[in-house]
Amino acid sequence: MLLIPAIDLKDGHCVRLKQGDMDQATVFSEDPAETARHWLKQGARRLHLVDLNGAFAGKPKNEAAVKAIIQAVRDYAEETDTEEIPVQLGGGIRDLDTIERYLDDGLSYIIIGTAAVKNPGFLADACSAFPGQIIVGIDAKDGKVATDGWSKLSGHEVIDLAQKFEGYGVEAIIYTDIGRDGMMGGVNIEATVKLAQAVSIPVIASGGVHNLADVEALCEVQGEGIEGVICGRSIYEGTLDLLTAQDRADELSDDATEYYSEEEAE
Repeated sequence: MLLIPAIDLKDGHCVRLKQGDMDQATVFSEDPAETARHWLKQGARRLHLVDLNGAFAGKPKNEAAVKAIIQAVRDYAEETDTEEIPVQLGGGIRDLDTIERYLDDGLSYIIIGTAAVKNPGFLADACSAFPGQIIVGIDAKDGKVATDGWSKLSGHEVIDLAQKFEGYGVEAIIYTDIGRDGMMGGVNIEATVKLAQAVSIPVIASGGVHNLADVEALCEVQGEGIEGVICGRSIYEGTLDLLTAQDRADELSDDATEYYSEEEAE
């Protein structure tokens, strides 16, 4: 189970929202690159970036901050003589040129959300042009998919869309329960498992992580195809310690591997 720190960018700052509401933004840092370095020092193995302004504007708005984070990741890898960790970004990505530019800048994965729902042909083209580097973000409330920075609910069912996108060749699905995002009320495990069982590609959970118990609960169902979880407000406010939680997730994953190996041997 991979714990992925989120760095949400608004007006060049690192913030967290409650239920996607731009008017309920808490600024945690005015230096996103330094925030990235902090999580790297805490053992992060991947970073999740969101251009919040871009999600609402439909085009990149925090590109300078994104580049600064990528450079911080490179510098840290060089300083510590380790491999660069993957960095993924979503928010306002609506055309192939933007994807190509971001990948050339050094991003590992591009997350397509609203555009995937509104223009599935674009998603298919992106998967074809950049195989293995396109993740789709499915944001939902009460089983219905939301778009436009969560401001609009569509009539699409989560699983129907997920299976359609899987057919296009997306690398993974990030599933966010809008009602829980930023609220630290626990992950919607039932809905996440249901989605993971319906597709064969990895699912990354998002929204609602509060403490170590939430991570442990996700680890119990990771065998269903849940690869990781995005952590936001919990790690910024200190209800979840990233280093401790990742160590615990690794421990549970090792235990699960040993258990299934013994079962197969029998």
